[in-house]
Amino acid sequence: MRRVQSNAPTRRERGTRATRRQVCRGLAGLAFAAVVLAAAPAPAQTLNELRAQGAVGEGYDGFARVRTPAPGAQAAVDQVNARRREIYAKRAAEQKVSPADVGRVYSRQIFEKAPPGTWFLQESGQWARK
Repeated sequence: MRRVQSNAPTRRERGTRATRRQVCRGLAGLAFAAVVLAAAPAPAQTLNELRAQGAVGEGYDGFARVRTPAPGAQAAVDQVNARRREIYAKRAAEQKVSPADVGRVYSRQIFEKAPPGTWFLQESGQWARK
């Protein structure tokens, strides 16, 4: 039997091509990740740092609020408020009161412990500095 020569790649060549494709895809993925990380905002600041900048303040209801846009401010406020909601709900269930009542009590404690210069949102909707 006579073997016909073909221009088709051998099994070994196909494996090498597949490996090259995988390496190229991996490198492209790393390059994309580097671009995304470079464009990502700086690590989130703490609530105290944001309060000191005046970007975040405290509300009369015991929840933090964003006063002025700042990188990471909304994420920090959301995270803090989620924890506070849990605490207020737990205390409210224990004391058989509403979470809003618990939040108001905690807001007084937050005010007392906050450093001078912290902004507070009053029920009137006006911001006041401690």
